[in-house]
Amino acid sequence: MANRITSFPPIISETSKVLILGSAPGVKSLQMQQYYAHPQNQFWKILFHLFEEEFQNDYDARKQLLAKYDIALWDVIDSCEREGSSDAKIRKEEHNDVLQLISDYPNIKAVFSNGQKSSKEVQKILGKDSQIPFGVLPSTSPLHTIGFEKKLEAWKVIKTFL
Repeated sequence: MANRITSFPPIISETSKVLILGSAPGVKSLQMQQYYAHPQNQFWKILFHLFEEEFQNDYDARKQLLAKYDIALWDVIDSCEREGSSDAKIRKEEHNDVLQLISDYPNIKAVFSNGQKSSKEVQKILGKDSQIPFGVLPSTSPLHTIGFEKKLEAWKVIKTFL
């Protein structure tokens, strides 16, 4: 039997310009109650490299990096059933109200998904005629096997909206 999991509240501020949306928290993230807590997930490593900041393991320092560069973070799925951490095993998902969040934070200039599952779900919400720019970034998951340098290069696009 699959476990029902619930995502975290968004990390966002009035000055946030870019919204990055994951799918749903994995097992390690749920245990730690932190976005992208699995040590092999490259999300935080990519962001620290992107802004040429010294890498930090401290979660508060990580959240401060997001605030410093006006980046918001959330998951597109509010709750779902899933065994383990694989997006392929997500079932019976319920979405977060991404449109309301964008409306509540009008400084958001672009939305990016962290991987394909997030992208598919975001597109269901935003629709094809979205007025806000939307992009798909390579997943930072260790299951997505393209190299770090290629992921980092693709993620540089978010800087054009900051």
